[in-house]
Amino acid sequence: MDVSQYLDIFIDETKEHLQNLNTQILELEQEPENMDTVNEIFRAAHSLKGMAGTMGYKRMQTLTHDMENVFSEVRNGAIKVNSEIIDTIFQCLDALEEYLDTIQSTADEGTNDNESIIKALNGFLEASKGGAPAAPAPAPAAKAEEKAPAEEAAAPADSGKDKWKDLKFADEQNHVMTEAKKQGKRIVGITVYVQESCILKAARAFLVYKSLEELGEIIVSNPPVQDIEDEKFDYDFSMVIITDSDVDKIIAAAKNVSEIADVTGGEVTLSEAAIQAMEDKAADKAAAVKSVEKQQGGVSAAAENAAKPAEKKKPVVNKTVRVDIEKLDDLMNLVSELIIAKNSLVSAATSKTSDKSNNVNEHIEYLENVTTNLHESVMKVRMVPIESVVNKFPRMIRDLQKKLDKKMELYMSGEETELDRTVVDEIGDPLMHLLRNSADHGIESDVNLRLQRGKPEAGSIFLDAYQDGNNVVIEVKDDGNGIDVEAVKNKAIERGTITEEQAAVMSDKEIINLLFLPSFSTAKQVSDISGRGVGLDVVKSKIESLSGEVEVRSTLGVGSTWTIRLPLTLAIIQSLMVTIGGEKYAIPLGNIQTIENIGVDEVKTVQQKEVINLRGTIIPIVRLGEVLGCQSAKEPEEDLLVVIVKKGDKMAGLVIDELTGQQEIVIKSLGKYITKSKLISGATILGNGEVALIVDPNALI
Repeated sequence: MDVSQYLDIFIDETKEHLQNLNTQILELEQEPENMDTVNEIFRAAHSLKGMAGTMGYKRMQTLTHDMENVFSEVRNGAIKVNSEIIDTIFQCLDALEEYLDTIQSTADEGTNDNESIIKALNGFLEASKGGAPAAPAPAPAAKAEEKAPAEEAAAPADSGKDKWKDLKFADEQNHVMTEAKKQGKRIVGITVYVQESCILKAARAFLVYKSLEELGEIIVSNPPVQDIEDEKFDYDFSMVIITDSDVDKIIAAAKNVSEIADVTGGEVTLSEAAIQAMEDKAADKAAAVKSVEKQQGGVSAAAENAAKPAEKKKPVVNKTVRVDIEKLDDLMNLVSELIIAKNSLVSAATSKTSDKSNNVNEHIEYLENVTTNLHESVMKVRMVPIESVVNKFPRMIRDLQKKLDKKMELYMSGEETELDRTVVDEIGDPLMHLLRNSADHGIESDVNLRLQRGKPEAGSIFLDAYQDGNNVVIEVKDDGNGIDVEAVKNKAIERGTITEEQAAVMSDKEIINLLFLPSFSTAKQVSDISGRGVGLDVVKSKIESLSGEVEVRSTLGVGSTWTIRLPLTLAIIQSLMVTIGGEKYAIPLGNIQTIENIGVDEVKTVQQKEVINLRGTIIPIVRLGEVLGCQSAKEPEEDLLVVIVKKGDKMAGLVIDELTGQQEIVIKSLGKYITKSKLISGATILGNGEVALIVDPNALI
């Protein structure tokens, strides 16, 4: 039975259960007596155990089983929840996440048994029973507890009969067993009896098969494997295994699976007459094959294929998005509308009526309407709440609180804000870095200093997300120390990043922006909590690779606010099409403030840079023709057509030749070969088949 087809579902559901457990255990830490939370944790652990067992991940199953046992005792009132239990359970969750990561990359759970965690869990159980001495092997003892005498009684009435002795063998199977005997291997027959109270017989049978396949090769099964998979059997099944292990080990491995009532077994003996008959048949067959090979002049393809061991394919894990069925219904309706629009256009194109052009125009308008709606619908399907990313942060802040020995609280809002799936997948690391930064560098270590500043003893970190037009804004705030501008300035001068003369004329905001330079850190000691001295350049480059921007506002002694602005989607955008020197370019509409007609005499020079004074605001201008290497088609004395773009609170004017119009464009990546030009964020294909490059205003600014 191949379970690789269920791997995607298993990974998705395990992630959900682990996140739920993290959240519930944080709540339990605040309210140790809340039985609803305890029951929820017990149910999630039980589900995880069952899923891991069905997939054959025994280590994961054992760990969750012991965790479930602890919460079973908590439910019964035998164990009281304390900080030690909470810490151990969090270690369990970390170990389960480690198993999940290994499964995701290799489809196997790895070899880490996490014995220390299991020992700690069993220690809680022993203490709850009045401090009874621990059994020599805790894990098997727990398994033994599962098979209580009452369960043994649940075995079918005919469990004493060795049904494996009645198995019939085909010639090929007899031959395989004969060869195995010659090689000194054992042939073991067993009959497995499943408890009659078992709900998932097929799953239990599968687990037995899985555990026995590790000890040998199953050559006969009654009923056949397909019938067992389809649950077409009573409460017992038999099989014969070729193995190096003894009978007791095989029986113990089968009994190790939960809800198995009994297992009987013994060695299968072959009579001398059967062995001789098989050898005679084998000799005749070998002679026939040799004769055929001689005629064909080589080894047969069938024999060659038989010699090759079957390759075990590693399942490919796909990224998935769960979609509301209503969104899929909308999508289906729009696709059917698209087909109607296509048929209408074909009909209009082949029509011989005089008003043919009017018909075509009407159908094109209809098609345009349908494609716009289809785009919006597909966007909604791709959108997922950022909740999936931010849910892990309360646990992270709780761990940092203990590690840094600081009191702090995390407050989150806007977890339901939706972003494109590709953006959500990438935004987790930058957010984690900023939160760790706030916890490590932001919140003051000295409680007395906080009290002197009129702040509460516990520091506050805020993570807020909200939609702003076609962008999503995520803010990370803290009420900590803020950024010491003088310290940043001195560090920059010391490193030679800026000169003292430059520092004297730089604004506080420009100095704070130095933090985003590669490897720039004001930390006196590098720690593994906030970046290991990597600085914030990684955060900035990651967010800009998602066509977003990050900026910081800070007041010394009051706190800092880091603002990330991201586009809703990376696939389709509204853009302004422009022409420069006969070439077409696209400028994203989200960056554009206004379009101005500026006289040549209005262009001034400040510090050898061209600027314009637009309604009292001095804005630097960028002649796109010069930057992109295009010769402008306009005469020098002609008025300038300037597109005013904005990045945060910075503005610039992009000088173009002419406007073509507004257009919805599909962004295409330039590929890995064109990586040097940061000014170009991608390309798009226009209606006439031409390629237009997309200018990145953020890079220009």
